[in-house]
Amino acid sequence: MTSQRTSGRRKQAMAAAAVVAALLATAACGGGGGNDDNDGGGSKNGAAGFDAANNKVAQAEQVKKGGTLKFAAAQDADSWDTTRGYYGFMWNFSRYYARQLVTNKTEPGKPGAEITPDLATAVAEVSDDGKTYTYTLRDGVTWEDGKPITSKDVKYGIERQWAQDVLAGGPVYLKDVLDPEGEYPGPYKDKAADKLGLKAIETPDDKTIVFKLPKANSDFEEMLALTSASPVRQDMDTKSKYGLKPFSSGPYKFESYEPGKSLTLTRNTNWDQASDPVRKAYPDKITVNFFTNANDMDARLINGDFDLDLNQTGMSPQGRTTALKEHKANLDNPVSGYIRYAVFPQSVKPFDNEACRKAVIYGADHVSLQNARGGPIAGGDIGTNMLPPSVPGSEGQAYDPYKLATDNKSGNVDEAKKLLAECGQPNGFKTTIAVRNNKPVEVATAESLQASLKKIGIDAEIDQYDGSQTAGIIGSPSNVEKKGYGIIIMGWGPDFPSVQGFGLPLWDSSYILDSGNNNYALIDDKAIDGLFDDYVNTLDDAGKTEIAKEINHAVMEGGYYLPFVFEKFINWRSDRLANVYTSDGYSGMYDFVNLGLKSSAAAE
Repeated sequence: MTSQRTSGRRKQAMAAAAVVAALLATAACGGGGGNDDNDGGGSKNGAAGFDAANNKVAQAEQVKKGGTLKFAAAQDADSWDTTRGYYGFMWNFSRYYARQLVTNKTEPGKPGAEITPDLATAVAEVSDDGKTYTYTLRDGVTWEDGKPITSKDVKYGIERQWAQDVLAGGPVYLKDVLDPEGEYPGPYKDKAADKLGLKAIETPDDKTIVFKLPKANSDFEEMLALTSASPVRQDMDTKSKYGLKPFSSGPYKFESYEPGKSLTLTRNTNWDQASDPVRKAYPDKITVNFFTNANDMDARLINGDFDLDLNQTGMSPQGRTTALKEHKANLDNPVSGYIRYAVFPQSVKPFDNEACRKAVIYGADHVSLQNARGGPIAGGDIGTNMLPPSVPGSEGQAYDPYKLATDNKSGNVDEAKKLLAECGQPNGFKTTIAVRNNKPVEVATAESLQASLKKIGIDAEIDQYDGSQTAGIIGSPSNVEKKGYGIIIMGWGPDFPSVQGFGLPLWDSSYILDSGNNNYALIDDKAIDGLFDDYVNTLDDAGKTEIAKEINHAVMEGGYYLPFVFEKFINWRSDRLANVYTSDGYSGMYDFVNLGLKSSAAAE
């Protein structure tokens, strides 16, 4: 799951980071002066207080039905089509208009990553061998025109994942698990009269749906909780145009959408609260305004014109500096669920040598890298391994095999030079760091790494590539090798909270692709592949947790990655918001689905 957006030039970002660090140091010491807006409690204008909604609910008792909830965004969705959308904020927002058999709980923190029934009456009835999942649909579940949602609609919505030639872009976990041999052609090429020819899903009646897995997969229900498992009604499927106006199964429906400009949702009057235990549908209307400049957007948030940032990737350096100084009670500082890192493609010499990879890990100044990303609060804790804190099996900073957060936090030049000699490069070498040109914080991180590596004799040139073309540039192993990208700077968050949902696309050899590749290190390790096989076949949580640890350890021991930070954000919530909380189910974002407005705002 990829994240979006940072803005401003490198010097501005670094200067702002320094100001943020100073402000937060004051805050940590109980600072904030006498201004109510600055302290950790409430404010004169009604803000709940700093971190009031971080893993807990703020102002739930003040929520009222009605009003317009106003989102601002510096990035539109990749697609609002439930099959194609892959941005984390799209998955979060789509629960307003799309339901699934099961979904994430509407609770703060870790419980928000747990599964709860949605269209289904209960979580799955699972066979002893873990291969058969059976669900029954609730009574009263309807589309926006009042027609019932059936098991066949759910099946058809899932089948759309096979139509990658028309609907490329979204996750395909269900496709890979239900049809590992790729035998089903997809609904648009299906020769069955009803276009429901996928044999792995059975619909014996309109209320019952049965999944028959060729092989057990212990995260299967997590995959069914993704937006890509939403029902789609065949007669309303506009194929590649569906993302312009999805047909609603939730409490809101699309009223208008101008890509890159605005989006408005209004109430779906055929949605029945009695059929939906998840959604409260507090606002009457939900609007999104898209901005081309993140600083302008943050200024409008601070001014009170909008309620929150749709993208949920943290305020820009300029915006957060102002907000921390003047409106701290409107801010939350969640752990995002993302890890920011450098990765070493083994196709580019000398990074085919483990000792050369580890020389970079030891040679880096990890405090400098953390500061380049905004410091310990706005950037996150120093990353010591590659499993995010929200994923079962994560040991957080307790697992620090290279002592990146302790003894070697400022780098270890002697150890790095020893490893360079071991890998046959005693005088260092030249390489290229690839970084997205639309991510100033990543550029600042690359420059920090460049300066550190110079001290151990590694001359690293920085190549800023077009960040909108990631899949064809760093996602193409042949292009990476051609360009000599020995170090790639990137970030990743879990598609769902498990080592499979986070690490499979990054570390399993079967996920090495000619284009759209995310296994940038080109890890082809039978032991790691075998651990993933063990994981999907293990049905008890304790066993899965232990295997997740083993996978993380194997990845770190190979020296394929230099983690920068367990990322944190500074996110804005307006004075008008009620029932606000962050959720591990959406990588530390505010859970959008049950946000509401205070009574005064709802009456506006």
